Amino acid sequence: MNTQFDILRKSRELVLKRIEGLTHEQLHKIPEGFNNNIAWNVAHLVVTQQLLHYKLSGLQCLIPDDLIEKYRKGTAPTEELSVEEFEEVKELLAGLPDTLEEDYKEGIFKEYTEYPTSTGYVLSSIDNAIAFNNLHEGIHLGAIMALSKLV
Repeated sequence: MNTQFDILRKSRELVLKRIEGLTHEQLHKIPEGFNNNIAWNVAHLVVTQQLLHYKLSGLQCLIPDDLIEKYRKGTAPTEELSVEEFEEVKELLAGLPDTLEEDYKEGIFKEYTEYPTSTGYVLSSIDNAIAFNNLHEGIHLGAIMALSKLV
């Protein structure tokens, strides 16, 4: 599993590097042909990781409920994050992989509620969820890369 945690950290480093130096306006711009923006994608990564790993394991998510409601699957940007809020989201993006690894090694993920993903793959364990989340992160890294060229 160490490789999976390393991949998650690397993916998030790439996201943070890609958005470095973008303005608040650029982070929230929705280019023609897109239905979301960079800020939404970044927050969505934080939320999805928490839901796939903690919520489906019957554990409390480590992020605020309002963040989950605004950025979970099926949502779209309805309002801008403030500069301070986006900084908090970036801190979560950077820090939560270490927390996940620590919690995994402590063995807190004892149960898992089966979950059919929108790709058709059914998650049945925390190990499946960690691997699948890395695929999900890669998809959104690609979206962030495309969006960053258009803003």
